[in-house]
Amino acid sequence: MGCSGWRPAPRHRGTWRPVPGVAIPRHRPRAQPPPRAPRCQQPPKMAEAHQAVAFQFTVTPEGLDFHLSREAVKQLYLAGISSWKKRFVRAKNSFLTGVYPASPSSWMVVVMATAGSFYCQVDPSMGLIARIRCFLPESQLLSPESRTVVSAVLFSTGVWLSAVLLFRQTMRLLLSYHGWMFEPHGKMSRSTKIWVALMKVLSGRKPLLYSFQTSLPKLPVPPVEATIRRYLESVRPLMDDEKYGRMEALAKEFKEKTAPRLQKYLVLKSWWTTNYVSDWWEQYIYLRGRSPIMVNSNYYAMDFLYVTPSHVQAARAGNVVHAILLYRRKLDRGEIPPMMALGIVPMCSYQSERMFNTTRIPGKETDTLLHLLDSKHLAVYHKGRFYKVWLYYGGQLLKPRDLELQFQRILDDPSPPQPGEERLAALTAGDRVPWAEARAKFFSQGKNKVSLDAIERAAFFLTLDEEAHGYRADQEDCMDTYAKSLLHGQCYDRWFDKSFTLVVYKNGKLGANAEHSWADAPIIGHLWEFMLATDKFQLGYTEGGHCVGDPDTRLAPPQRLQWDIPQECQAAIESSYRVAKALADDVDFCCFQFSDFGKGLIKKCRTSPDAFIQISLQLAHFRDKGCFCLTYEASMTRLFREGRTETVRSCTSESTAFVRSMGDAGQSRAERQRLFKLAAEKHQHMYRMAMTGAGIDRHLFCLYVVSRYLGVESPFLAQVLSEPWRLSTSQTPQQQLKMFDLDKYPDHVSTGGGFGPVADDGYGVSYIIAGENLITFHVSSKYSSPETDSKRFGRNIRQAMLDIAELFDVPAKKAAK
Repeated sequence: MGCSGWRPAPRHRGTWRPVPGVAIPRHRPRAQPPPRAPRCQQPPKMAEAHQAVAFQFTVTPEGLDFHLSREAVKQLYLAGISSWKKRFVRAKNSFLTGVYPASPSSWMVVVMATAGSFYCQVDPSMGLIARIRCFLPESQLLSPESRTVVSAVLFSTGVWLSAVLLFRQTMRLLLSYHGWMFEPHGKMSRSTKIWVALMKVLSGRKPLLYSFQTSLPKLPVPPVEATIRRYLESVRPLMDDEKYGRMEALAKEFKEKTAPRLQKYLVLKSWWTTNYVSDWWEQYIYLRGRSPIMVNSNYYAMDFLYVTPSHVQAARAGNVVHAILLYRRKLDRGEIPPMMALGIVPMCSYQSERMFNTTRIPGKETDTLLHLLDSKHLAVYHKGRFYKVWLYYGGQLLKPRDLELQFQRILDDPSPPQPGEERLAALTAGDRVPWAEARAKFFSQGKNKVSLDAIERAAFFLTLDEEAHGYRADQEDCMDTYAKSLLHGQCYDRWFDKSFTLVVYKNGKLGANAEHSWADAPIIGHLWEFMLATDKFQLGYTEGGHCVGDPDTRLAPPQRLQWDIPQECQAAIESSYRVAKALADDVDFCCFQFSDFGKGLIKKCRTSPDAFIQISLQLAHFRDKGCFCLTYEASMTRLFREGRTETVRSCTSESTAFVRSMGDAGQSRAERQRLFKLAAEKHQHMYRMAMTGAGIDRHLFCLYVVSRYLGVESPFLAQVLSEPWRLSTSQTPQQQLKMFDLDKYPDHVSTGGGFGPVADDGYGVSYIIAGENLITFHVSSKYSSPETDSKRFGRNIRQAMLDIAELFDVPAKKAAK
């Protein structure tokens, strides 16, 4: 099944001189020239493209001296043409998406069929066309025959639109069927076979990204009784009889007295909103959090594990930025096919809309998301300086070699940072309220506002990092430092508010840090797979590691952003930096590859790889801490419109029984195998229930929000939402696009990504099942907790995996690199 993502809910409680952008023209020769006002001129900086300056003027006593730049007018014309083309493509695709699977050609077929029927003196409308003709206004321009033709076209259009609406309703009914997910492996009931056949017939060919959006069903509101029953079942192995009795009493009181009223409001909300969870989840879990989003909310993605396509930093940046922009163009045009489960069940694509041109804006009480339809530039950070790089020239995307030239110019720039500029991004890494206050006070006008707008309105953010990271066989902690660098960096060299920050290291390795509120990890993962495959297998490099092609040296250098940061603002920056630095230094990371076996051998246990790993994590945690804990596994709900995630509570009575049996010398091997299979089946069932809208935590969360709106106190909901997730886990999706064959290119496995710990005394674990013989784990915790140690927990995970494999006679086979 599809994986939800890397992170659970956040724990919010060449040397050149600067050239002016506008040149001052020479004076005309005249006798005793009067003093002249200087022309409009930008402050000294790295030159902005002079093509962007369409005109120049000088104020003289004789009047206005006005000059046009032909090249500027040409570039503006080409940019305008490109913009209108993009608008046309968007409008066309919006229409095609709205009538999918119908098309203009199918409309023509209906019209021609109606016209042919009239030619054969057959009225398919049973008199409706004649009635439509009666309602048409009288006009000398329309003869009786023309009025009949217009009436026939209107009737045909109505039939065609009715068929489109019927299709949508039929698709919604079919997509509401989830019995296929609960079928035994290798078997399929007759009803599911009929459903599959109907889905194949109605799915059509070559759907656009949003073709199925209006056909997706709404997320259902589960019955309160079922949610409470599943909740009590999930906490039973974590509580003794006394605590469980108290919780049972609270649950009974809630179910009988408070829940019916709250449930009615929630059902009402589900009727008039697209998704009863997603807007509140985004608002209250993400945007209203006032603690730092760095570490606590943002997550990261890594490069290929073994392969680095180019070690030239500017070249690698040029290729991957171009690949990302190609993805954005496909996204804008809707040309990316929607993700499909089983190849026939579409998943919601709503989250992709805000991937680019999006920034989280801080506020005192709540943050907001700024999303633009388009952005033609990139914000770049290097050695404490910020730059603006234009991505288009003449209305066309810059080629990889041109982008490499621009990035190399930044790398070669010897100018130092301006006062307060180097650590400016630390404001985005610290607490949200100080950042909101500083933004309103120091960045609301003048050059600071212009420069901040250049960052916040950029397509995304790029950091050209001075460090070198990546996998090295001779360095034990190389992946740990790589993970920490991507998660928090230096606390001031990533713009944590951008939808994502692309990081390109000095040795050509790369990664990304993504803000979490706008979407979940599989969305970034989809872009990431496209980017890596396009960079390596389509764009390529020269023998020297440079981008293919010749650079256009006419391009003006990138624009250096200008700042005027007073001492008071610098003090706020330093304060945010200290908060972020303390948080970053406390993160204990262990990233390791498990290559003794992979999913190919796990399947010999006749269970899903995810269930195998989750039960291994339970065993590892029990050995690490000597107890069980509330465990969070992220599952997706994108089978529903605007669905995001649901929680799978992986610590079950079945899994704890198996874990205890592994420490009981009196238990037989057959009994342990039986208990493992029961635990795996339970986990898979819970995962499927979560995916089909029958989870626990999102429903209880929404009931809690309703209770707060109504001013109703619920001890039961307060207790539920206060329980800490001391083990937060998530599987990274892999090969969503299948742009290359991993069996053919085994060195090109992805390392996945990870996130910070959710609880101060807990672990965060992300894992990616890469190919048949490799699983990469990302384990995080906090040094400040005496109960946790990421490396120790990593060793326990490895040993738990081996012990369970041995239980089923799965050989530990060392995977080749």
